[in-house]
Amino acid sequence: MSAAYIDPRVTLDSSARIAHAEFTIRNRSSETWRAAEGFGIGYHLFDADTGTLIVDGARLRPERDVPPGETMRAAVDFELPPEKGRYQVLVSPMREDVCWYYDRGWPFLLVEFSTEGEIARLERVRVATRETLRRQRELRAIGRAFTYPVLSLWRNRGLIRVMVRRDVLGRYRGSFAGAFWTIINPLLLMLTYFFVFGVVIRDPRMSRSEFALYFLAGMLPWLPFSEAAGRSPGVILEHRNFVKKLVFAVETLPVNLVVSGLVTELFAIAIFCGFLLGIRHHVPLAVAWLPVLLIPQVLFTLGVSWFLAALGAFVRDLGQMIGFLLTIWFFMTPICYPEQQLRSTAPVLMNNPMYVLVRGYRAIFLENRAPEFGPLWKFWLLAVVVFVLGHAWFYKLRKSFADMI
Repeated sequence: MSAAYIDPRVTLDSSARIAHAEFTIRNRSSETWRAAEGFGIGYHLFDADTGTLIVDGARLRPERDVPPGETMRAAVDFELPPEKGRYQVLVSPMREDVCWYYDRGWPFLLVEFSTEGEIARLERVRVATRETLRRQRELRAIGRAFTYPVLSLWRNRGLIRVMVRRDVLGRYRGSFAGAFWTIINPLLLMLTYFFVFGVVIRDPRMSRSEFALYFLAGMLPWLPFSEAAGRSPGVILEHRNFVKKLVFAVETLPVNLVVSGLVTELFAIAIFCGFLLGIRHHVPLAVAWLPVLLIPQVLFTLGVSWFLAALGAFVRDLGQMIGFLLTIWFFMTPICYPEQQLRSTAPVLMNNPMYVLVRGYRAIFLENRAPEFGPLWKFWLLAVVVFVLGHAWFYKLRKSFADMI
């Protein structure tokens, strides 16, 4: 059962936002189309980006019965919404209180428009089916999954910059050291771990200075990741006033945490380079490979932070749970002890993304060589996947944030 559209023509009155479609439709089904049985030609107007039905249009009834193989001439007018956007009009046979035949796989006339300001444009006219439209939407959805997070970050870069500055300066406002606590806190944490594992429980095969460099190089990627991941579960609740504002870009809240951690890491890298100059009297040229590690590190951290931030709005205990999980993750990563002690669990370590980063940082800072390509390209792939899926998860749940908080 089907229908065929012959010589479809669509004209648009841009100023009035009214379109007129004319075509001949042939009955290729085995049934006669009768107006008395509720048959007609109608249209549905959808938002192209969301797939939301906006208008269930008027019906055109045939003046006479249309037997199989016969044709009828159809003319349909439809008005476009005044809001800016992309719209799709599906013109299709239907039967009142029975069905729309395009839902049953019949071809339909698809008319695509775009509007901006007072200007409406006719983009495309074609015959399509529900299946072909579904495949095209899936392909566009895949493309948007990769491009929308990047575009969102770019469009809100000014807001992110202001929020990061506010976070860094406001977190320690009123304290004696002020924003310097951004550097002092991670430094004190690293010194504490160094005292425990480098002085109290020291590997006799390494001098204290060499162990300090080995340990601090491993802490460089861990600190910004753990800071962002640890704070993400509570970021939606912490900024509940912003979440309830419809015009606020909620997806930037976890981004602020990641960028704040990155700022802290950059200061830590500068201090670490000072240690290298003091102990080894030079900074290795392999440091030029640092962006190859930083980019996937930021992507991976962003994806994890988006996921935890969205989940944290629904699971209030996640903040306490993630602290425990991060502690386990820290000790599963050879940061404060030699890698050789975990040789028996090497396959597990190789699947630990933070281990890839830790080894990469030690390679460029301590061994003056590029990171190993094999684990690195896998980490790049993982980082992109986590980045895309994390944003998709956050985007899917964001509509429910206001209700949950």
